[in-house]
Amino acid sequence: MRLNIFQKRPRITYEGAPAAILSAEQRLRRSVLSCLLWEDEFYEDGESIAERIYTLALEVAPETVAALAIEAREQMKLRHAPLILLCALIKVGGTLVATTIERVIQRADELSELVAIYWRHGKRPLSKQMKLGLARAFVKFDAYALAKYDRAGPVRLRDVLFLSHARPKDEAQALLWKQLAEGTLASPDTWEVALSGGADKRETFTRLLTERKLGYLALLRNLRNMDQAGVDEDLVKAAILARKGAERVLPFRYVAAARAAPRFEPWLDQALSETILEEPVFGGRTIVLVDVSGSMEARVSAKSDLTRMDAAATLAAIIPGEVRVFTFSNAVVEVPPRRGTAGVDAVLGSQTHGGTELGKAVTKINGIKHDRLIVITDEQSADRVPQPVARQAYMINVASYRNGIGYGGAWTHIDGFSENVLSFIREQELLTQGA
Repeated sequence: MRLNIFQKRPRITYEGAPAAILSAEQRLRRSVLSCLLWEDEFYEDGESIAERIYTLALEVAPETVAALAIEAREQMKLRHAPLILLCALIKVGGTLVATTIERVIQRADELSELVAIYWRHGKRPLSKQMKLGLARAFVKFDAYALAKYDRAGPVRLRDVLFLSHARPKDEAQALLWKQLAEGTLASPDTWEVALSGGADKRETFTRLLTERKLGYLALLRNLRNMDQAGVDEDLVKAAILARKGAERVLPFRYVAAARAAPRFEPWLDQALSETILEEPVFGGRTIVLVDVSGSMEARVSAKSDLTRMDAAATLAAIIPGEVRVFTFSNAVVEVPPRRGTAGVDAVLGSQTHGGTELGKAVTKINGIKHDRLIVITDEQSADRVPQPVARQAYMINVASYRNGIGYGGAWTHIDGFSENVLSFIREQELLTQGA
């Protein structure tokens, strides 16, 4: 017998269970759709995840990479992960580059951020298609957007304007771009500008809310400031419930807002619960199995106090229909199927956050009558996971790790922590029923 041969390492999760053998496209999807780029996760650092995304994107068909970049931006509401996909697409080239850049870039600062990521290993010329895509995207932004996001940094918006040779659509835009190039744009009417200029905090937030000039994410992030400043409660309540711009806000942002400003939790809870009412309920009985192991305590970003567990618990708390909710770590515990923030609290406080015995958990759930199983996890199981017995079974992955277990057999694998994963389940079941 020969011993001097290469031994291929078995593919396993970080906790040791056998992992699925995935295609490059599957590995790319699981790395991208729950990724806040450059942010460290429990088992992997942000740099290695980013480089894996870029490398895998070069192995996958350009059409697939373009579609994934659009999905990540539009459906999963991610901002930076789609940009590194664009960098890989730029390297491959082709006419898809310009059209995908134009569609993916939806905020003015993403123009300069794309160039900065493209130059992350040193400056180099921009391709013709990249210039064309940036030029087309530049036309989308008005004076407010350009002034708001013309931030100091290695790459400014004026740099992108010159590099892309963008052409204004009319004389008014030509004048606007001239002001951008000369640094003479009027300061935008934002809470940051007003407060940095010494304006009264209560008056500033009151005016911006009254004039509907405060974005929904900015509203959620400033609830504590408004509370401390004494902004009229009814005005804040109305803005929360109006949910103007909420389609770009990830569900767990409501949880963060409620923790920062508890007095507004009833209305935040109502706003979060609106996501349940916007779509039809799931038929039959759904069991939701939420991972509360130690690795799920990893923060979603260095600047956030929110964790992957928060994201998973929030998803579990907005699943509509007849639902039973269980958590798993080293034990399997049933929790009350509460909606909104109460449901999040029930999940988080259900048990000690230890190991990841998903196999044991699925085995137990298989013995309970149900029609649909939804597992929300980072997939780093310590034990082998059996096949589910439910007619529909979904493994929702909320992390970007290299390997996972919820593929093949009866499992439908989904990546991401946006509520759009629930829309995918609805669409999947409609397709199944129609087949």
